[in-house]
Amino acid sequence: MSDNHESRERLIESAKREFLEKGFAKASLRKITSDVGLTTGAVYFFFGDKNGLLEGVVGVAVQKLTSVLEEHFSHDTESDFAAYIHQKGDHNDLAEAIVDVIYDNYDEMMILLYRSAGSKYENFVDVLINRLDSSYIVMAERFAAMVQGKRVNRKMLHWLTHMQINAFLHMVEHEKDKKSAMHFIGPVMDLLIKAWMEYALEDDTETM
Repeated sequence: MSDNHESRERLIESAKREFLEKGFAKASLRKITSDVGLTTGAVYFFFGDKNGLLEGVVGVAVQKLTSVLEEHFSHDTESDFAAYIHQKGDHNDLAEAIVDVIYDNYDEMMILLYRSAGSKYENFVDVLINRLDSSYIVMAERFAAMVQGKRVNRKMLHWLTHMQINAFLHMVEHEKDKKSAMHFIGPVMDLLIKAWMEYALEDDTETM
């Protein structure tokens, strides 16, 4: 391992501890660097600025979560919604993939969700909601095209998106390991999928 790589990794670990304890805005670059025997110049050399350092801490976790969601929506967007019959646990693979990312990167997720005020990630939850909302609209539009007399219920889709995000936030706050998280989120996913299939569309009064 090169000296530069080792120094960079030590900075990331030190920053993770500082961000967790104090949050992004109050975190001290001087404390982060001095704890690993470096100067603040090392932050600017390796990461550009404080936001770049945060990216070094949480970037991999963000990419992993994004990849899981992108793969899911890529698959579900091509589904035959009109023929789909929900079965208990048929989205457990998705739930497990999300749980794995969250709990394998638990500290990073805590920073993103609760310690990122003042940073480039301070609106992380809103970005997730908007991303899911946009994807659900695309899926619902395909669904509506398969069902005569129906249109997308955008307001309800937005509510359902918030409910899904809030369920995972509750899970993160109250379930401390993967097993208990899956025990909680599995049935919640079933409920949300049933609600999505039931309420994603509404009667299109203009065609009736």
